[in-house]
Amino acid sequence: MTQDGDLDGVVRKRIRGLRMARGWSLDDLATRCYLSPSTLSRIETGHRRIALDQLAPIARALGTTLDQLVETVNDEDVVIRPATDSARGVTTWLLTRDSGPQGVTVAKMLFTKPPSGEQRVHPGRDWFTVLSGTVELWLGDRRIHVETGQAAEFSCMVPHAFGAAGGPAEVLTILDHEGQRTHLHPS
Repeated sequence: MTQDGDLDGVVRKRIRGLRMARGWSLDDLATRCYLSPSTLSRIETGHRRIALDQLAPIARALGTTLDQLVETVNDEDVVIRPATDSARGVTTWLLTRDSGPQGVTVAKMLFTKPPSGEQRVHPGRDWFTVLSGTVELWLGDRRIHVETGQAAEFSCMVPHAFGAAGGPAEVLTILDHEGQRTHLHPS
C-alpha cells in the first residue's frame, strides 16, 4: 500500500473513531456536517474517495482540526527516550512533544542527587507530584521534604531548587515555558 493509501485509511479510521467516541450515528454526524449518511458511510468504509471540501466540515463537526485529521502517522513518535544529566543527577522524560495549553510542558523526572548549586528564579509557577521516594525542595531559606503521594506548587520568583532526599525520587511535573527552559535545559 502506498503512503497516501495508508494515510487515507488512517483518516477514515479517525473519522469513524471520533464519531463512535461521541456516540453518534451516521445520521447524527451527517446532520452536523451537511453530508448525507450514505456519503459518510462510503467515506468511512473506503468506497468513496475523500474530497477536501468534505474533510473540513467533517473535522469541524467532530470537534477537531483538518490538520489533526490528516496528520501523518510516525511510529518513531511513540517511544519517549530519557535525557540524562549525570552531573546534576537528573533523568528527564518529556511527556509532551510540543508545549501544551498555555505553553506548559509535562515531564517525568528522576532525581538521584540532592539539590545543589545555585537556586534559580524565573517567572511563573512550578508544580510537581512525587511518584516515588522523597524530594527535597529548597525554597528560599526553607528545605521542604515532599514525600511519595504528595505534591508541591510554588511561585518561581522565590529562589528554588529540588532534588532527591535520601535516595532516588521520581516526580511528574508541569512546567511553564520559563520553568522548562530553566529546569530542563540549564546553562
